[in-house]
Amino acid sequence: MKVYIANFGRENYAWPDCLARSTIATMNDVRVQHFWEAGDRESYIQDRMRLHKTAAGKTPTRPVASRWFNLMTTIVESEGDIWIHREKDQLWWTTSRSSPATFEPLKETVGERRDVIVCHKPCDPWSNKNRVGNRLEWSGLHPKAQEFLFTEGTLQKLRPNNADYALALINGDDLSHWHSLPEWKAKIARRKKNPGLTFNARQKAIWRMAATAKGTVNFSNGQQVLKTVKNKDLLIPDNELMPFLEALLAEQEGLCAITDLRLQYDGDEDDREMLCSLDRIDSDGHYDKENLQIVCRFVNRWKSSSNDAEFRRLIEVVRE
Repeated sequence: MKVYIANFGRENYAWPDCLARSTIATMNDVRVQHFWEAGDRESYIQDRMRLHKTAAGKTPTRPVASRWFNLMTTIVESEGDIWIHREKDQLWWTTSRSSPATFEPLKETVGERRDVIVCHKPCDPWSNKNRVGNRLEWSGLHPKAQEFLFTEGTLQKLRPNNADYALALINGDDLSHWHSLPEWKAKIARRKKNPGLTFNARQKAIWRMAATAKGTVNFSNGQQVLKTVKNKDLLIPDNELMPFLEALLAEQEGLCAITDLRLQYDGDEDDREMLCSLDRIDSDGHYDKENLQIVCRFVNRWKSSSNDAEFRRLIEVVRE
């Protein structure tokens, strides 16, 4: 059994349908659905990278396009898995069934209003109560649990320990084993010190990244210090910068673009090195949409002015 947290479509537009029909769902642009049906991952990826833009207005990277290809496969093949979805202050859950998925054409009502094929996979009726009948209120969850029971992106498979917690929560089991862990206690202490911070820490991080980009550009205007600082321009209109960073963070599913580590937000972090940091892919380039990614603070510092591809290669060497 796997445990997933998920959203359903851009701006979560398919959620009401999933709730009413007892399904989990995802969708593909009609132009690339036949690539998925044929199992032609490479053609799918090439088409997405050539003709599609992400919600942040960027050309998708190969890893992003590859994840898109996997989405429908994950939905179709799911059987007996737990799926969790947050809807405002409610936490909903269901179990996927063995029944075959259905595929339906649809004109999206959000974003680019694409013509898509929606895949619906049957599941048990969605519930916002645990198995002993208690309502699953988001505000009642431990702050540490709130970190991993919500995703910025489409879907995310929980790691084993987090999945065990989610299952215990759904079963109505005793959660004191987790709540007594030092890092969980520390999270509670920070919440008491900064009540309500969970609801603005992410936005605070986005504001900081935007302000840092502006400050770097203002400083890097070619003046003489000990050496000439390279010119860096901000090519994103000021009123579009924070919405772009919001969309970019969602596109990355709240993960570091280089390491896939979970990013943390200002004031709600338990490790400052995991705070999100705005990085220029090409360090000699400008602050434009195609040249930006969000990484962990330590990754940005380690990478410095290194070539992005070479730095990623070295990270893979470390992983191996």
